[in-house]
Amino acid sequence: MTASVRNPRGLPTRGTPPPPPPAVDMPALDLARRIVELAEDKKAADIVLLDLSGLTAMADYFVIASGGSERQLDAIADGIISGMRDEKVHAFGREGTAASHWVLVDFGSVVVHVFTPPERDFYQLERHWSEAKTILRVQ
Repeated sequence: MTASVRNPRGLPTRGTPPPPPPAVDMPALDLARRIVELAEDKKAADIVLLDLSGLTAMADYFVIASGGSERQLDAIADGIISGMRDEKVHAFGREGTAASHWVLVDFGSVVVHVFTPPERDFYQLERHWSEAKTILRVQ
């Protein structure tokens, strides 16, 4: 038997899940800075916030961080997703796995890259996006 739920107008429906909560409209730079704080809380290393505005339509900011192990990569990504969800900001997607040594979390205007140090050295996103302004760097 399918549980009855209510739609946004309060009318009962059958089997239709309720809509997701509305996202909080947070300016992109504020979102990026909050993500940096959440990465710091999970002991991410060498965190860089790059301003991509004017360089691409893909995102306004990149947050790039390193984790020392696969377990820490997951903890950093999960901590960011959970922390932002608590603030009613939901990620559009998560790509990669800790086993691949690179996890990407897409918040639309802000894209988060969490690497192990060897993969970060290999992909060199900061060098690839060298025209981007560095807003902050947390060692």
